[in-house]
Amino acid sequence: MPRITPTLWFDTQGKDAAEFYVSVFPNSKITNVSHYGDAGPRPAGTVMTVEFELDGRPYMVLNGGPQFTFNEAISFSIDCADQEEVDHYWTKLSEGGEEGPCGWLKDRFGLSWQVVPADLGKLMSDPDQGRAQRAMAAMLGMKKLDVAALYAAADGK
Repeated sequence: MPRITPTLWFDTQGKDAAEFYVSVFPNSKITNVSHYGDAGPRPAGTVMTVEFELDGRPYMVLNGGPQFTFNEAISFSIDCADQEEVDHYWTKLSEGGEEGPCGWLKDRFGLSWQVVPADLGKLMSDPDQGRAQRAMAAMLGMKKLDVAALYAAADGK
């Protein structure tokens, strides 16, 4: 199968965004930066694309202009091992951005992220439907997800 690389469209902030993302996630790096030349359509020397890896997965940003912006129709989900990871990524990514409901946030560049504890899927698919529904109701009332509170709700406490 060919390699599939998500590409994120920015106006002019692509390099700043890539540098920010590689600073947030371990085992990440910028692998290539290209610039517009005399043929345009942006001024020669302006950053055109930045290729980078987040924990070994390839991504690219394109400084394509102001025509397109992000919305919640696309988001990146972070499967966090525990509350410490949830807190870490929530704090880093929401700084300068905006917190949303149910573990969603927009970073300072407008990109949507879901910061999700790994146990959430287990709670939502619990064979005891009452337990699953109590966890769901608790999640719907949260911004940053709280693992202990989700379990307490599931257990009816």
